[in-house]
Amino acid sequence: MFAVTVTFQVDPSQITPFKAAMRINAQSTLTQEEGCRQFDVCTTPERPSEVFLYEIYDNEAAFKSHMTTSHFEAFGQATKGMVISKDVKLFSEVQR
Repeated sequence: MFAVTVTFQVDPSQITPFKAAMRINAQSTLTQEEGCRQFDVCTTPERPSEVFLYEIYDNEAAFKSHMTTSHFEAFGQATKGMVISKDVKLFSEVQR
């Protein structure tokens, strides 16, 4: 298993369209990519412009493949200029 976490800080005026685009990306990833096992989009009222992702893939190759898909590229285009910062962390040893 291969885990990815991403924390986005989003322009507060863009959070609603950002979350809508993210939900489409997450759903497309789960339904169209065999190597994706989990894709959670997390938010909290305490930090309304923060979006946290938790993704599980079969392996690193499945994640790299995810980054070449049309829905991932469409998400990037749709959210251009909305993200203030992004912190990505990769975990190659996932134990259950």
